[in-house]
Amino acid sequence: MVRPDGQLSHDLLPGEKGPQDACGVFGVWAPGEEVAKLAYYGLYALQHRGQESAGIAASDGHRIAVYKDMGLVSQVFDEATLTTLTGHLAVGHCRYSTTGGSHWANAQPTLGATPHGTVALAHNGNLTNSAELYELLIDKSGFPSQGEMAQGNTTDTALVTALLAEHPHGSLEEAAMHLLPQLVGSFCLAFMDENALYAARDPQGIRPLVLGRLERGWVVASETAALDIVGASLVREIEPGEFVVIDEHGLRSQRFAETRRAACVFEYVYLARPDTTINGRSVYESRVEMGRRLAREHVIDADLVMPTPESGTPAAIGYAEESGIPFGNGLVKNAYVGRTFIQPSDTIRQLGIRLKLNPLKSVVAGKRLVVIDDSIVRGNTQRALIRMLREAGAAEIHVRISSPPIKWPCFYGIDFASRAELIANGLGVEEIRASLGADSLGYISEDGMIAATLQERAELCTACFSGTYPTRLPDADKLGKNVFEARTPVDSSPRRSPGGPSVAQRPEHASAVSIDTHPSADDGVSRRPAERTSISDEDSGIQETSTGCDPGPDSDLEDLILPEDRVPAGPAARETARPAAGPGSEHAAQPQTAKDA
Repeated sequence: MVRPDGQLSHDLLPGEKGPQDACGVFGVWAPGEEVAKLAYYGLYALQHRGQESAGIAASDGHRIAVYKDMGLVSQVFDEATLTTLTGHLAVGHCRYSTTGGSHWANAQPTLGATPHGTVALAHNGNLTNSAELYELLIDKSGFPSQGEMAQGNTTDTALVTALLAEHPHGSLEEAAMHLLPQLVGSFCLAFMDENALYAARDPQGIRPLVLGRLERGWVVASETAALDIVGASLVREIEPGEFVVIDEHGLRSQRFAETRRAACVFEYVYLARPDTTINGRSVYESRVEMGRRLAREHVIDADLVMPTPESGTPAAIGYAEESGIPFGNGLVKNAYVGRTFIQPSDTIRQLGIRLKLNPLKSVVAGKRLVVIDDSIVRGNTQRALIRMLREAGAAEIHVRISSPPIKWPCFYGIDFASRAELIANGLGVEEIRASLGADSLGYISEDGMIAATLQERAELCTACFSGTYPTRLPDADKLGKNVFEARTPVDSSPRRSPGGPSVAQRPEHASAVSIDTHPSADDGVSRRPAERTSISDEDSGIQETSTGCDPGPDSDLEDLILPEDRVPAGPAARETARPAAGPGSEHAAQPQTAKDA
């Protein structure tokens, strides 16, 4: 089966998915500018953060028009579409799904009616108290009879939109200031009504959000790279716990919570573009420094340092600089394999990852290689690459990883594999090395990784490495991608799917316009204070809440991995959980079931 966007389907290797990272948000208030085109180019710069769907909402002061669809930014929008999105402000979104499935009804920005006008909202992150907020919404006013939740949207973004619609305050600004303190988890919001642009960031600042200045307006975006592409100058980051409003009266800022900074360290390792700056630190320089520290921590005598394209390149440069071993490219990446409409035959399918990567035999043959990657999730990709390099004649293969072992799932917007699938959860370093088929394996230390970011340890979230989460987590049945699907009411109407809300049909032009407002209900959502939570092996309920997706290095290669590269890592991966030794120990987290490593 071929995807509508023309990319090879996941059926190339069933069970393996493409890149799953986070989401990108962009907002612009700029009278006299072509705001939809600015949003388009901003999203283009943020495409790496989400490739499932894209959308832009624009307002001319009287109505909000939204256009969104499944696919990449360049596939969803064209010149004709953008010319219909006129006005002086816009918000845009490119999505990877972390709450709610990947289908048209869940594309963003969401559109909803409030007592004070229409709201269009884009969200990067993932709320961890969505189930609680959902239940309180239902208790207060029942399942929404209109808006995107009623039409089948099962995202936490639609939930926030519905909660804003239920507040009886005199303005959207007042409603937001009441609601924002009650949201727990990670959220960077860019939203708008007919006249103003709003932006908010969670008190931990888990995901990045920045403020930029245009000659005739303002911009908010997930990364500084998006400011660069539209010609905006960086003013500052939106502070954790800050709410910003931009309208004809200028920019004003309020605090809805105290800052308890816990920025995601994986943004520095992998998620953000290398040309982005986060909290004053260049992501590229952080990755190069990680490579330098990795070379000091794991010395090896070798002939060539080579990256896994392209995610391992900055760290490989740093490793080569520090070690004095020459840097070279031992693999050639085909950037176009995912753009074919031709379904691969069984013969072509057996070539597996070679459709995407091919070794340079003249470079690697007879060489002792240091192969640099930024992380190992399941180990499938690394196992396939090592086998290819062996076949190309490599004498030795020494794998070096510029992040510590990933042992814990993320609940803040990264769709990691489940704990049972994380190779470092069940195996020690030497066991992982044997599973991959490498001659040696070395991970950077957590201290070394953090030092490379120039951030304070106490101001970073390292949960996927340490098991210590910056907010309190609910029970396992209230986490996960399908948390709302399990709670939506059953309706016998033919417009509703069994056990769920009405299924929104994709309109011919995938567009919608401003809708009527409706009365609100009394406020009934309680505030929950945020706090750091440590997960240990006794918390077995957390084991299987993730969806098994791989956001790690070159995760698009997972579509092309052969079955022999997806075998269990060894007997240790099939053992039941051993006694806990603390979240930081090598064997602290053991898988409960035997899944592909």
